Order: sequence, then structure tokens, then C-alpha cells
Amino acid sequence: MRQLRIRVLAGVFVVAGILSWAGARLWNSFGTLPSVPVAAPIVLGLIATVLTATALSLRARLKAQRERRPDAKGVDPLMAARAVVFGQASALVAALVAGMYGGVCAYLLESLEVPARRDQAIYAGFSVVAGIGIIAAGIFLERVCKLPDDEDDDTKGAAPAA
Repeated sequence: MRQLRIRVLAGVFVVAGILSWAGARLWNSFGTLPSVPVAAPIVLGLIATVLTATALSLRARLKAQRERRPDAKGVDPLMAARAVVFGQASALVAALVAGMYGGVCAYLLESLEVPARRDQAIYAGFSVVAGIGIIAAGIFLERVCKLPDDEDDDTKGAAPAA
């Protein structure tokens, strides 16, 4: 399984932000811009919390397993792989969603004198922060479940000793 790259996540964030900003300008020229839900930053924050709790739990269990504690609960490799996939998928989707809300927030910053637009910009800004929290938690979860590098990788291409 390949690791997430920060550049890919940043690229998704920027492209989604630009497209969302342009879409918000276009949508507003034809009518009223749909509102940012109040629940968006709350739901994104809950997802970040679940990812962080999962990573901390797995880290504690893996540490106990490495230290060979007698009461240590083992970590099923399939469960760890599923957690990594969950973290990676969450980080990618959060980069897209945070970019989308970032573009809407950037557009709404032009009209902060209108109270409704100001509230929408605040909700969108908090959604961006919560999305970045999901990205950080997903990367942390991926790093927690990473297998240690093999020590024998240096001699892979070398001829066997006679």
C-alpha cells in the first residue's frame, strides 16, 4: 500500500478551492448562492475526532504489543490495513471538501458586510479547519500503522555471501 503524499492532498485542496470559488461566482451571478450548512464543521470535527481516537488506540495497542506486555491486546493485521485505508480515504475526501469550502469562503470574503454572508464565511472557514484536522488525523493514523522498514533491504540486490 502506498503512503499518502502531502503534495497530492494539497493539489486536490487547491484545485477544489479554485473550482469551488469559480462555481460560487457563477452560481451567484445566476441567483442566490446555496448556504453552507451549520452542521458541516461539526460533522467534519467528529470525523477528525474518530480518526484521532482510532490512531491513538492503535498506537497504544501496538506499543504494548512491541513491549510484550502480558495483558497486551494484539492488533489484527487486516484491521490495521482497514484503518489505514479508512484514514487515507478520509484524508483525500477531506482535502476535496476543505478545498470546496475554502473556495466558497474565499468568495464570501468579498461581501462580509452582509451579516448572512459573514455567517456563511465563518461556517465555511471552520469547515476548512475541520477538514485540515481530518487530513492530519488520517496521516497520523497511516503513520501509526506503518510497518517498520526491513533491515535487510540494503542487501536486496547484492550477491549472496559464499
